[in-house]
Amino acid sequence: MDADVIVVGAGLAGLVAAHELTSRGRRVALVDQENAANLGGQAFWSFGGLFLVDSPEQRRLGVKDSLDLAWNDWQGSAGFDRLDDEDSWAVRWARAYVEFAAGEKRVWLEGHGIKLLPTVGWAERGDLRADGHGNSVPRFHIAWGTGTGVVEPFVRYARQAARDGLLTFLHRHRVDELVLEQGAARGVRGTVLAPDDAPRGVAASRGAVGTFELPAQAVIVPSGGTGAAHDVVRRHWPARLGTPPARMVTGVPAYVDGRMLDISARAGVRLVNRDRMWHYTEGVRNWDPVWPGHGIRILPGPSSMWFDALGRRLPDPCLPGYDTLGTLRHLRTTEDIAGYDHSWFVLSRRIVEKEFALSGSEQNPDITAKDRRAVLRDRVLGKGAPGPVQAFLDRGADFVVADTLEWLVEKMNGLTDEPLLDADLMRRQIRARDLQIDNPYAKDAQVQGIRNARRYLGDRLGRVAAPHRILDPAAGPLIGVKLHVLTRKTLGGIQTDLDSRALGADGTPVDGLYAAGEVAGFGGGGVHGYNALEGTFLGGCLFSGRAAGRAAAQQTA
Repeated sequence: MDADVIVVGAGLAGLVAAHELTSRGRRVALVDQENAANLGGQAFWSFGGLFLVDSPEQRRLGVKDSLDLAWNDWQGSAGFDRLDDEDSWAVRWARAYVEFAAGEKRVWLEGHGIKLLPTVGWAERGDLRADGHGNSVPRFHIAWGTGTGVVEPFVRYARQAARDGLLTFLHRHRVDELVLEQGAARGVRGTVLAPDDAPRGVAASRGAVGTFELPAQAVIVPSGGTGAAHDVVRRHWPARLGTPPARMVTGVPAYVDGRMLDISARAGVRLVNRDRMWHYTEGVRNWDPVWPGHGIRILPGPSSMWFDALGRRLPDPCLPGYDTLGTLRHLRTTEDIAGYDHSWFVLSRRIVEKEFALSGSEQNPDITAKDRRAVLRDRVLGKGAPGPVQAFLDRGADFVVADTLEWLVEKMNGLTDEPLLDADLMRRQIRARDLQIDNPYAKDAQVQGIRNARRYLGDRLGRVAAPHRILDPAAGPLIGVKLHVLTRKTLGGIQTDLDSRALGADGTPVDGLYAAGEVAGFGGGGVHGYNALEGTFLGGCLFSGRAAGRAAAQQTA
């Protein structure tokens, strides 16, 4: 075929790049190892969170945000400490992205028909320091349609471009090599995989039926990260996070294998910040799995009590929804619990009904379907836990329910190889916390955080339960949730300049080669630094895919 640009990967970043190209009249070959059912990649499965700064939605809820505050939060979270080398482009990408989030982003999203829920979530509340990690204010905007709705317009554009003769889909084509001629990217080689009609997200066969080679003037690599490749995750697991768990659940489909990282490195591309990664500590096994080891992340409000495998309450700032990697570090570096791969939430029925949400488009069918009536009925006016949450309470292997703490602890001990929890120890800790509830002020940091959260209208209306004693029978029954580490994001990768041009080992751009999305650390080889503020992964794919498509279009003019 005759293509101007090859795009390797039909996820969100690849689709955005393809749209930028075809809208400028370029001919695109969109190559992906999966079948047509998987257009949009892992973004399709996401909750649809988008990081925005000083938005109308924030202002309507009384949130005062600014570029200065957001940039202060981003720098405190990223902790860029390789500015002369691996972070040299990442920090420039970070600044450009925060400016995008505070400026053009919302209008650009609306231009593609992507609308937002009126509420704004407060994700990653941080490490309790003004200059440290975390969001000072709520910034987690959710797209109507979840991640499915974010992907949809770009899938539509790609299909229209195919009908117009500007885009060719090459499904079940796995790229194995980048072709360089005299230091310039000029195509790809790979394997044609056997046809497979597996449904979206289900692991497909890797049987080969042939080979292929495609030439082009430029190649864009938006091929995703390594979240499903546990061996790769463990290989790059940093010492600062202790030892990797022996068992993890997987938050992304099996095709998120990171193959193009090593393939790009063999072509002379520079990989940076491989030791930076983003994995959640609130994963549960999916009772209705789609892919191998399928895990779902609980998006917790701030009220559940968090205990380690031995039944000790986690220290600040290891609180629900506060500091993802800080909590992971504590669980994996504390000597007497590092040998265990789980922790626990203990909460009341009242908390689960108000505060538990589940990440993923399929776990939020009302928002995914853009059904405003269902959202109002089930999330605002309704009583009881949302349907998907109730399904986990009824069927989830990691959930236990009991009327008394002693019975609950007995059931929790039944989910582990040996009984590690002591009911008396847990009662003392829960009772101490419960004694903090009677006044509108407290010395307990978590109780302070609950009251602080309820001063924000969005949390008070739909996200944070009124403070109450967990052991109060009227708030029961009690619920215990066994939590696993859930693999998710690669924060490092191909180093790129602000035009998404891939850099070689000497730090100069490889002619004709671009990278975007997770494979490029969402821009520059690591736009997030060490920590993410959430709502920044989809946005990073949009922003870097747009930059790659525009730059490649200009090169091939």
